[in-house]
Amino acid sequence: MPTRGRMTRERGRREPAAGAAPRATAVALLGGVLGDGRRLSEVVADTPAFARLSPPERARARHLATETLRQLSRLDRVLAEHLRRAPPLAARNILRVAAWELLAEGAAPHGVVSAAVEVARRTPGAGRHSGLVNAVLRGLVRRMEEGALGPDTLAAMEPPRLPNWLRGRLSAAWGGKAVAAFERAHALRPPVDLTLRDPETAPTWAERLGAQILPTGSLRLSAGRQISALPGYAEGAWWVQDAAAALPVRALGVRPGMRVLDLCAAPGGKTMQLAAAGARVTALDISEARLRRLSENLTRTGLSAELVVADACDWSPEHAFDAIVLDAPCSATGTIRRHPDLPHVRDRDLGALTRLQARLLQRAASWLSPGGRLMYCTCSLLPDEGEVQARAATERLPALKRLSIDAGALGVPPEWIDAEGGLRTRPDAWAETGGLDGFYAALFERRAQDGLRPAHAGDDRSVPIG
Repeated sequence: MPTRGRMTRERGRREPAAGAAPRATAVALLGGVLGDGRRLSEVVADTPAFARLSPPERARARHLATETLRQLSRLDRVLAEHLRRAPPLAARNILRVAAWELLAEGAAPHGVVSAAVEVARRTPGAGRHSGLVNAVLRGLVRRMEEGALGPDTLAAMEPPRLPNWLRGRLSAAWGGKAVAAFERAHALRPPVDLTLRDPETAPTWAERLGAQILPTGSLRLSAGRQISALPGYAEGAWWVQDAAAALPVRALGVRPGMRVLDLCAAPGGKTMQLAAAGARVTALDISEARLRRLSENLTRTGLSAELVVADACDWSPEHAFDAIVLDAPCSATGTIRRHPDLPHVRDRDLGALTRLQARLLQRAASWLSPGGRLMYCTCSLLPDEGEVQARAATERLPALKRLSIDAGALGVPPEWIDAEGGLRTRPDAWAETGGLDGFYAALFERRAQDGLRPAHAGDDRSVPIG
């Protein structure tokens, strides 16, 4: 979370309490995303300088990198007026971070400029451009003092556009006006949604946290609060989970004592929902590190589940399940509002993802008891990973009967349910209260007599789950 900083006498602006180290680390994180095309979470894990920071400094570094990515094209437009040609990436990222601090946070100009020059001097590839960094930022400060730039400058600009490969696909699916609304939602820092261990306590926790109760039952907080310091965190009364991501489990209709499998379970919000509903949960994921984090959250919330580290394409259960949740690996294009690094990730093979989704659907269907229910969902805005995939499963797997999701039971508008009974959420939904992640969910039931061949370990061995 961003630090609150201390007030300075210089025009009453705030100077962030964090110094040059978090800024230098933010620049390194941006280099990993924009230079190497990697996910921000991966770069964080592989950056030793990040691990050496104190917890508040880590939060500051990640915040600076995330918000700079969110406003990247806007920042570049402002900086372009002070540059004859683009400097190397490292120097450009230093300028971007500093411009964000000046324009969006109202940080004290002297502190920002001095720290940026210091970061440039010790950053490989940027040292000989420290003079340029100093000159550009001083020019920016002069324009701010003249009133040509201010706290509303970035918000008044057109929001950053999605990359062409994604914009074209989404425009074909939802139309140009909808995509423009997605982009406006992506440019806003999203609120924080919470799922309660006991939904009946929502009024109490809403009052204690100063939160809004959404029609779906999730609590919504404004961004910028330190989550671990909030009431209810330590005792596990709630966990962070986007309101859209909480809907599939609610639509599944789990009852106490049911045997339920959560496939591709990490980071674990759905596992905790299932456990809180009284189900006997098996949570499977290929990542031991991610399941370790899930285990910590289960301990914090006082919930339990059997955790299995395995590749679902190689694994087979010892028994059938009453219900299965398959939150399948996907492009994650529905979560750009929370992860503005996603448009910059390279090596995205959508064909491989959709083939993997189809294989996982078939295997999951074979693990259901007759009459058992399967919830397929993805955090994608692409119909090929949602509507098209669910339709193909119905045609390919006659053992599965499609069920319609009940909008009223979830507290969502009926138009969010498509003609085939699937649930679709979009970033521009409930824009006045902060929007939602893009999600698709389809509910199936296994027919009592279907002749579906059980899947065995070793099927689809060539397709790992990532």
